Amino acid sequence: MNGVIEALHIFDEHNSPILSHTYTSRPLSPSYLLPLYLEHPAPRPNLIYLPNTNPPTLVFSLKHANLLFLLTTSSEVEPLLVLEFLHRIVDSFEEFLGTPLLAHKIESNYDVVAQLLTEMCDAGTINTTEPNALRDLVEVEGFMGKLLGNLNLPTKPTFSNPSPASLLAQQSTLALPWRRNNVRHTQNELYADVIETLSVTLAPSGRPLAAFANGTIAFTSKVSGVPDIVVTLTGPTGKHNLGSIIDLPVFHPCVRLAKWREQPGVLSFIPPDGRFTLAGYEVDLLPLGARNLGNMSASANNLKLPISLEIKTCLGPTGSDFEVRLTVNRIPGTSGGGGGGSGSSSNYPLSSASGVGRGMGGGPQPGTPASPTLQDLKVTVPLPADVRNLAEIRTAKGDATYNPGDRFLEWTIPNKDVAAGFASHFALRCTVVGQSISGEDEDDNDDPTGFGFNTSSAGGRDWSYDAGEPAPYQSASDLLSGGDKKLTAEQEKEEKERRDGKLAQQNKILMPSSASVSFAVKGWTASGIKVESIMLDPRRSKGLAETVRPFKGVKYLTVSKGGVEIRC
Repeated sequence: MNGVIEALHIFDEHNSPILSHTYTSRPLSPSYLLPLYLEHPAPRPNLIYLPNTNPPTLVFSLKHANLLFLLTTSSEVEPLLVLEFLHRIVDSFEEFLGTPLLAHKIESNYDVVAQLLTEMCDAGTINTTEPNALRDLVEVEGFMGKLLGNLNLPTKPTFSNPSPASLLAQQSTLALPWRRNNVRHTQNELYADVIETLSVTLAPSGRPLAAFANGTIAFTSKVSGVPDIVVTLTGPTGKHNLGSIIDLPVFHPCVRLAKWREQPGVLSFIPPDGRFTLAGYEVDLLPLGARNLGNMSASANNLKLPISLEIKTCLGPTGSDFEVRLTVNRIPGTSGGGGGGSGSSSNYPLSSASGVGRGMGGGPQPGTPASPTLQDLKVTVPLPADVRNLAEIRTAKGDATYNPGDRFLEWTIPNKDVAAGFASHFALRCTVVGQSISGEDEDDNDDPTGFGFNTSSAGGRDWSYDAGEPAPYQSASDLLSGGDKKLTAEQEKEEKERRDGKLAQQNKILMPSSASVSFAVKGWTASGIKVESIMLDPRRSKGLAETVRPFKGVKYLTVSKGGVEIRC
């Protein structure tokens, strides 16, 4: 597969083309390509094949910040390579144009955008995609540059032979494409952010069926010269079995893989300048032996989550109520947050000698490993399509909102209602209303008029008669009694139980089948993986004095975007 990229088209939120960049060949025009792309029903895949075009075309797509990126090629290419290239384009645009990425930023900075697209892909072949390398190749004209450029000042050309030092610098640049040349900072800083995203599925009993934590280590390096850094990770039980805990590790190209294979948990690298993703990993939160049916109770005890969720359905006399119970568990803190060396902090920009931020009262700073903080708590309950409305929503704390068009209920609990360090209990109870009117008998539903004329017996009387016979008339006694016989108390009770049982059967299909929780915990990771130290090797570093001691800091964050789900 040695195909080439033919063109890139960018559309705004109204599907109006704002940029088209052609690399090679004669690709499809954006006005002709967009209708063919929109013909496919949503959700559209990232790769669509158009066999009826001339020539047949592959369309790669990416949606980001209300912008649509379409990339076309008529030859066979590696799909993952092209999709990664689209993500690199978005990252480069945000690096040079700022976030959020908006349509008017691309239109007003076309000179920078054109340089980026040309340097990143040369005649359809993917070339330089590292942001640090693009900084040296793309000219960004600032305010003073524009002002002096308009003056047309005469310049005197100079010719000089390159010095050995400059040639050596160019060679080092080629060896390190992810780091730009001549990096200088007035304040040297090293920051690490460990971010984990939870994906947990619970049985109706609360027993965990699957639990994974997908982690990302984002690193920020603002150090002059060419630093050589060693980051040491540790797990819940130390460093000895970290290689067996971490699954599917991925690394930035700057990481020395040989060092990781030799010592799992040790990341040795020369970083790019600025913020970048150092590594990613996945951790199975359920032990392999605990997946057996006999050890499910052990797996439930080993899985420590900041919340517990329970949902009960078919409540009430007619089975039209459901209840969601949420318990906020206490998250134990740790005594240290790592960071390594003097001037370190477990929750930057705070700094303390012990590596743990201190509050105004002398206690641990909220949001640090010593005092984790739970926030942004929200419960989402999807509802079946047959639910017409929620007749009643009852909750003691938080705000519950429901829009019949959205087909889900959102229950948001403010941060002030979540007591830090203590277990809190919350409950939500709702009454569902179906599409049909409750309480109607099947015999009544068979009559479209609603008067009972189509039934053979309505009100205990036969309304049909022969045309040749005189029509029957109600007697005076029937008019006084209403034509119906009164039921005894026992018969009324039996009739009510029959109707309630029938409604309970109908309301079963109106009950939710799952509920999910979204939250964020600062200062805590579900896997227990932490940064033990961040060390700067002065002997292997270049352009940095041995007396320089960078400020170091580590942050921990666990996020669940609807990732903790319980099934009914």
